[in-house]
Amino acid sequence: MAKEKYPELQSHIQFVLHAHQNLAKNFENDETPYSVHPIWCATTIAAEPSLSRDLRIEGAIVLLYHDVNEDTTAVIPDRLPLAVRQSIEHMTFLGGMEQEMKEIWDKEPKIRLFKLYDKISNLLDATWMSHDYRKKYVNHTKNLLIDIEQQFGSLNITRIAHAIVD
Repeated sequence: MAKEKYPELQSHIQFVLHAHQNLAKNFENDETPYSVHPIWCATTIAAEPSLSRDLRIEGAIVLLYHDVNEDTTAVIPDRLPLAVRQSIEHMTFLGGMEQEMKEIWDKEPKIRLFKLYDKISNLLDATWMSHDYRKKYVNHTKNLLIDIEQQFGSLNITRIAHAIVD
C-alpha cells in the first residue's frame, strides 16, 4: 500500500469547511465562500514539488487552519501537533496589516513562505480592497516574494506571485 502523502487531510478540510461555513464571525462581503481561501492555499503548497514533503504537509495543514482563530468561533483542534499549532499562531496578526508588515520579518522563513500563499490567494480575490490598501498589500507581498526567492528559490507560488504583483 502506498504511503499517504497528506495524513488526515480530508478531515482537516472538513473541519475548515464546517468552521468557515457554519461558524464564521462575519458574513458580509461573502462573494467567495470563506473556505475557498484556506483550501486554495493548502492545495497550492501541497502541489509544490520543490519543497520537502514535510514542509508541504506542515504548510498545507497550517494554511488550512490559519484563519480559523481570526475569522470563526471554532477552536483549533488539540490533536494538531504543537509545531503546527505554533505556526498557526505565528500566522495571526490581530493588529492587522501594519503589525504584520513589521513583525513578519522576525518569524521563521517557513512562516513567511506560508504568508506568501495567503497573500497571493487574497490578491486573486481582491475586489474588496480599496485602491490604497491594495497598493500597500502588493508592496508588502513584493517584499515577501523577494525574501522567499532568497530563502527557497523559484517555486510555483513565486511564479504566480510575479504574474500578479509585477
